[in-house]
Amino acid sequence: MIISLVIVTTGVFILNIPFGYWRANVKKFSLQWVFAIHIPVPVIIALRIFVSIGFEWYTYVFLVSAFFLGQLYGAIVQDKKKKEGKKTSSCLVMDIFKKSVVI
Repeated sequence: MIISLVIVTTGVFILNIPFGYWRANVKKFSLQWVFAIHIPVPVIIALRIFVSIGFEWYTYVFLVSAFFLGQLYGAIVQDKKKKEGKKTSSCLVMDIFKKSVVI
């Protein structure tokens, strides 16, 4: 049970990094901002059910923390790229792809 919780917590953190990156690049409280926060929620619920960690109270502490830390880390990555003067989009995956491919 603990191993499953650690795996799901790590997955929730990693899943939320691109969404935090997206959220940091759009206007606060806009529709895109709301989507960036809420799109991962059904995936997290499905993960909880699929891995059978259930909805016990102690799981919320780990998963909610991982959710917000993933969002925060994504925003930090976006802000760091902007401070370095790099042109960024709202998509972390595309920004990584553009950096690695020379056209």
